Formats: sequence, C-alpha cells, structure tokens
Amino acid sequence: MLECRDLVFHYTEAEPGEIPDFCFSLELAPGECLAVQGPSGGGKSTLLSLIAGFLEPASGWLGWKGDSWRDLPPWQRPLTTVFQEHNLFEHLPVWANVGLGIAPDLRLGDVEHRRVREGLARVGLEGMHDRLPGELSGGQRQRVALLRALLRRRPLLLLDEPFSGLDAANREALWEQVRAQQQEGVAVLLVSHDSEDIRALADRRCQLDDGRLVAQA
Repeated sequence: MLECRDLVFHYTEAEPGEIPDFCFSLELAPGECLAVQGPSGGGKSTLLSLIAGFLEPASGWLGWKGDSWRDLPPWQRPLTTVFQEHNLFEHLPVWANVGLGIAPDLRLGDVEHRRVREGLARVGLEGMHDRLPGELSGGQRQRVALLRALLRRRPLLLLDEPFSGLDAANREALWEQVRAQQQEGVAVLLVSHDSEDIRALADRRCQLDDGRLVAQA
C-alpha cells in the first residue's frame, strides 16, 4: 500500500493563481486506482513529483507497505511515471524507447523483443518499430510512453493526463492495458481532467482543494 501522511511541500515562488503550500495525505492499495482532480496550478503534478522523488517534502511520511521512501532516490522507488511531456529519447527508435521499460541497458533477447512487438500491436503502433519519436504524432508518442511504463511492471503506476488528445478507440485500448495491470495488483494514481478516463478506471476519486486532498463520492 502507498501511504502519504501529512506530506508537506512549499514553493518559495508561485505564479499568480498557483497554490504555494501543500499538505497531502492518501492511501492507495495494490490493484486500486485513485483519480486526482483539480485546477491547473492546484498541485496535481506536485503530488506526483513528491511520490516519484523528483521533489523533496519539507516534512511528513511517504512509503510503500510500511517502508519509508523519504531517503530513497527516484530510480530506486518501485514505481513508474508517465508525465504529460512523454520524456522519449529522440535519438532512439520506438522499439528502443519501449524496450527501456524492460531493460535500461537495452540488452533484449528474443523474448523481450517479442514483448515489445506485441505491446506495440496492442496500442495500435504496429509497423512503427523503427521510427524515431520525431516521426510520430503527439498521440503516438503518448502511446509509446505509456507502453514503456506498463512493460516495466512496477507495483505503482503514476499517470499524469495520459490519455489526453487520443481518439476514442485508442483511449479504450489503453484503458484496457491499465485495467490488466490493476488485475495483476498494480496500484494506479491517475491525474486527469477527463471524466471518461475517471469513470473507466478509478475506484475512488479526490479533489485538490486549497492544497489539500478531499475525498469525493
């Protein structure tokens, strides 16, 4: 279980309309999806960055199954993150960007290459194995980034608006991939403005209100 207890973060400088002070508390069980909603600048990406280890809290407790993550660097945390920027490596072809989710050194055998090919087919990218990210549309890049995260098979998946801009067929195909991970016990923290994404995946939802998470019915 993911636990955040009174996780405090302060921005020394905030843009107009942004909230500078946050205090997050939440619990997320294996196989569960919690959706987080809120206005732009309200702290959704801040929450994900704190959990992933890209930001350091001022105080509070953060951990998984009772083990604290406060001193654990991002690369050692048992999670994977899909941010809105996609974070693809522009010099690597699609198969390699996806393969990094399986083996960071890209030492892939026949079984691993088959997993990449099958994954690309499942998300509608069959035949794009050797393309560079610059040759893809924004929606195609999204699918590459999400597939890479899913193939990592970490127990916690952090998603920041992962389906925005996708057509209905591709969104439904990716929802199915996320649901399959949940059935295997992966916990999902979903940041989304889209009510359809939330209805399709979330077991619970909460709203960011003045820097605090408030449970919603």
